[in-house]
Amino acid sequence: MSITPMTTRPAGTSADPSSASAPAPVADPATVIADARARIDALDDHILGLVQERMAVSAVVQQTRIATGGRRVHLSREMEVLSRYRDALGRPGTSLAMTILELCRGRV
Repeated sequence: MSITPMTTRPAGTSADPSSASAPAPVADPATVIADARARIDALDDHILGLVQERMAVSAVVQQTRIATGGRRVHLSREMEVLSRYRDALGRPGTSLAMTILELCRGRV
């Protein structure tokens, strides 16, 4: 599916009827929505796979840290993650990061 951006004429110009081409066909809204939803479902599947991969990698970090006498959770590292998500997504990014951290390390 591709979404084409809307284009507009520059300000102060008018349409020249002699150079006008046939209007582009308007896509059926139901088709546009169905295609977009299918893409969202594919993206959600990809996101879920990435979260599961992150959980597995986080488990390796935690197991290694514990095996070498360290703590399971590294709070300053978690603050870096929270900051990265907040910077990229705004305030809701912090909630998303907290959820991901909880999934990856469990409740502290």
